[in-house]
Amino acid sequence: MNAQVAPAADAVPVIDIRGLGKVYSPGTEAEVVALKGVDMRVQRGDFVAIMGPSGSGKSTLMNLIGCLDTPTSGSYFCDGADVSKLDAEELAELRLDKIGFVFQGFNLLPRMSALENVAMPLGYANVPVRERNERAQKALAAVGLAERAGHRPSELSGGQQQRVAIARALINEPPIVLADEPTGALDSKTGEEILALFKRLRDQGHTVILITHDPDVAAHADYTLVMRDGELHAGEGVAA
Repeated sequence: MNAQVAPAADAVPVIDIRGLGKVYSPGTEAEVVALKGVDMRVQRGDFVAIMGPSGSGKSTLMNLIGCLDTPTSGSYFCDGADVSKLDAEELAELRLDKIGFVFQGFNLLPRMSALENVAMPLGYANVPVRERNERAQKALAAVGLAERAGHRPSELSGGQQQRVAIARALINEPPIVLADEPTGALDSKTGEEILALFKRLRDQGHTVILITHDPDVAAHADYTLVMRDGELHAGEGVAA
C-alpha cells in the first residue's frame, strides 16, 4: 500500500520509495520475502517513526533506506538520487553526505575522545584536521556537550554517549537522520531528552526516520508507519 503524508503539490520527497521488494535466497528452499511492494514518500523536515515487531521487515527497510543493502525490486530515490544507478563508491559517498546514522548501541570507538569520535566521518571526506576539529566541536556544542569534548565514551553517561553519536551523525549536515532504536539502551528520562533533540533537528530542517518497536517512543514523531509481514501500513497522523 501507499503510506504517506499528503505533501504539497510541488514538494519533492527526500525519500521516495516505490514498489520496493526484498527477497533473501530467492528460488531456494530458504527463500524469505522480507519486503513486499513497499511505497513510502517522506518530505524534507518530517519526523517519521517506523514501527513493527521483530521479523516484520522494519530492519530490512531501514537497511535499504540507509543504502546498506540493495532491493530485489522497486525503486528508491534518496534526496533525488536514483540509488539503483550508483556503484559501490557512489553509494558510500551518498551515505556519507546524505544520511546520518544513530544506533541503539552508540557505536563509539572507546579509545577516542568524544571530539575524535564526532570528527571521524570528516576523515573519510579528507577534511583538514583543523577544520575537522572545529566542526566536531561545533557539533558537540549543538547537542549540549561542548565541555565533554575530551572525554572518552567510558567517562560519559549513556545519554551523553548517544548525544555524541548524534553529533557524529550530524557532522556532514545530512538531510536525513536514520535512528535505529536510539533510546533502547537509555532510561526513560534520558530517552525523552534524546527524542526532544530529534524534534529540534526536525525543526532545523532535517528529516528524521526513527525505527522503534515502542509506541510511546513513536508517539513523539509527526506520524507513524507500521510494518507487518513485510508490508508498510499507514499509522497515526498519516493520510493513506
